[in-house]
Amino acid sequence: MNEALTLLAVGMITVFIVLFLVVLFGNLLIKFVNRFFQEQVETTPETAPQAATGKFNKKILAAIVTAVDIITGGKGKVNKIDKH
Repeated sequence: MNEALTLLAVGMITVFIVLFLVVLFGNLLIKFVNRFFQEQVETTPETAPQAATGKFNKKILAAIVTAVDIITGGKGKVNKIDKH
């Protein structure tokens, strides 16, 4: 019984460490790529979805663009809005 609990503990700790390393290196990779390989796109939140302006109410469109801007901290943009 004691050997089984030891094996269980070692296995769970090993899985925890491996998952922690995956998350750590994944976040480091994301930060590295975002820092050195940024896209240079010049759009403002008000002019991003040009093609969809005629299909939607301008107040709803402004609310969507503003929500995306607030949630992403200014890093996100609205490219296209499809109505299904």
